[in-house]
Amino acid sequence: MTIHLPQGPYEPRTTPLDLAPGTGPLSSRTVFSAAHVVADPYADISPDSPAAVDWDATLAFRRHLWSHGLGVAEAMDTAQRGMGLDWAGAAELIRRSAAEAKAVGGRIACGVGTDQLTGPATLAEVRSAYEEQLALVEESGAQAILMASRALAAAAKGPEDYLETYAHLLRQASEPVVLHWLGPMFDPALDGYWGSSDLDTATDTFLKVIAEHPDKVDGIKISLLDAAREIDVRRRLPGGVRCYTGDDFNYPELIAGDDRGFSHALLGIFDPLGPLAAHAVRVLDTGDVQGFRDLLDPTVELSRHLFQTPTRFYKTGVVLLAWLAGHQDHFTMVGGLQSARSLPHLAKAYELADRLGLFPDPELAESRMRTLLAVNGGNGGTR
Repeated sequence: MTIHLPQGPYEPRTTPLDLAPGTGPLSSRTVFSAAHVVADPYADISPDSPAAVDWDATLAFRRHLWSHGLGVAEAMDTAQRGMGLDWAGAAELIRRSAAEAKAVGGRIACGVGTDQLTGPATLAEVRSAYEEQLALVEESGAQAILMASRALAAAAKGPEDYLETYAHLLRQASEPVVLHWLGPMFDPALDGYWGSSDLDTATDTFLKVIAEHPDKVDGIKISLLDAAREIDVRRRLPGGVRCYTGDDFNYPELIAGDDRGFSHALLGIFDPLGPLAAHAVRVLDTGDVQGFRDLLDPTVELSRHLFQTPTRFYKTGVVLLAWLAGHQDHFTMVGGLQSARSLPHLAKAYELADRLGLFPDPELAESRMRTLLAVNGGNGGTR
């Protein structure tokens, strides 16, 4: 039955892709999905209140990702760190998810930042905040991801402050960490990170941190939406240090790689694409690069749509697709972020995801999309 979307009439799919969980871990690439949090829709709070999280649904979604062989990157940007989820909520999320990962044998890495700082901070206070979060993540048994810090970006006077801060933290880390470079398209407060707005200069500082502590760096995550720069950085890494792509625009080619190497993955788009992404990597595990590309290349249009400017609001589309796919019972987000994208944007996300066969129950997805249209557009998808 045709559904009338803002962009025009659309005939939904009637059958989904067959994306049942595979057996055994992924072998050719290490792949993390940065996972969203599920809000408690019945919490009587305002948008600026501390997040009210539906813990059962949030952990169930992580089990879904683990069942397909994916790792979970927890308490990252996709989980609305700094955009609805404060440090207290993130700390609880880390504790619960790490315990769940241990119970089911899932791989997990967790974001370490400085978001408990609420105002201007000194470099010493930034280091102390990082240390508090690093200790919690390590005590939970998870791998640490040293996230880019708004407070450090504000306090640092130049590259040396970044070199000293990260050297201090890496010396304290008990196990190798992932370093995370998040570009200003995801968070405008991170403009000029690594001490310069010139990306070549910033890249040199970033690589210097790694070169001085290669034994403490498992890998790097670059989220700059610049494939050429990621490939350049990847080729300049010390031996044994991995590159985890965070490029939600160019991930198929970066993961597939070339004759000089490849990227692993730590991606927000692998939240809605989890089962399909895992299936594609299992094809890659057999050496079938073209088969891998044939599966993932068609997903780029959806990803570029979700991550369109202003990029930081991509989480709204991610949660919409989780609701339409039946992973949660509502389209409510912490911080009220469900209002951050327009109805036409959300309708297009539905269409692109449905064309890919991402919804396990296409009829449920269609019914929920009609409800969203009825509530927000008045006609319920019929004309």
